[in-house]
Amino acid sequence: MVAPRSILKSVLAIEQAEGVGARVRRTIGTMAMRNFTPFLMLDHFNIDPKAGFPDHPHRGQETITYMMSGEFAHNDFTGASGILRLGDLQFMTAGRGIVHAEMPIPLEDGTPILGMQLWVDLPAELKECEPRYRDLRAAEIPIAKPNDKVTIKVISGESYGVKSVQDLAYTPVEYYDYEVAPGGSFEQKIPEDFNAFLYILSGPGLTLDGTHIKHFNTVFFKRDGEGIVGSVPEGGDEKTRFVIIAGKVLDQPIVQHGPFVETSKDKIYKAFDDYLRSSNGFERAKNWSSKIGGGVTASVKKDLLEAEKQENEKAKAH
Repeated sequence: MVAPRSILKSVLAIEQAEGVGARVRRTIGTMAMRNFTPFLMLDHFNIDPKAGFPDHPHRGQETITYMMSGEFAHNDFTGASGILRLGDLQFMTAGRGIVHAEMPIPLEDGTPILGMQLWVDLPAELKECEPRYRDLRAAEIPIAKPNDKVTIKVISGESYGVKSVQDLAYTPVEYYDYEVAPGGSFEQKIPEDFNAFLYILSGPGLTLDGTHIKHFNTVFFKRDGEGIVGSVPEGGDEKTRFVIIAGKVLDQPIVQHGPFVETSKDKIYKAFDDYLRSSNGFERAKNWSSKIGGGVTASVKKDLLEAEKQENEKAKAH
């Protein structure tokens, strides 16, 4: 039996506009929960196929993008590009600086572009690291099924003895995608020095710490137990889907301005200056523009698919 953590706070994610034509439900990164170390922002996004996130910079953090419907393209000034499909994730480390674009790929059947994006702080000693990407494909994610009512995609971490792919990000993060049927219960162990939260994507909701929580709520937990324990009430046939995410607590200041995250105001000023001057990590931003910032047309998608094919062949050769 896992000693349960008690609820610190529950926050309803209200839909709001973001980027160019995107709609997001945000909880971390709002007045209700400014940050929850090491987490800086949590968005449950719904993006119009004609919208997206054109060329923009980052410094000092990592992002984790999880596709739950549709397809999403990315391209950055290192030359990296690719396509995220249903069930895929991307772990992106901005480090000392990156400029990239993230744009939806319109599909003929009108499939909505839905997913989650999480911003994670980098430890101070790693904020000057080189940028990198790690795409995690749906086929790489192991499944835990402790009984006929509970199914878990083990994206990062360990659940019911099933372990994930390792070394996905610099900041230690655990990430689980749960589906629990009515009458089912679960327990997820969390490391003692990790903050943890839970976001309910769909379904009738969960009973946690004696409280019933509905969908689109993020539940933040105290570090007073061994993990998260909950259940879905009996009745009906709809499963509740939710993610549990935990990350190692970082004992450092968080100073954030837009896409830059540092440990002091002086470093934020420097980040803006470096970006404007294309220096100290942003050299490749000078005169650079992405292939996808204006939208993913049929010809652009063809180029992305060809680049992806070449990368796959290169990976097989090694």
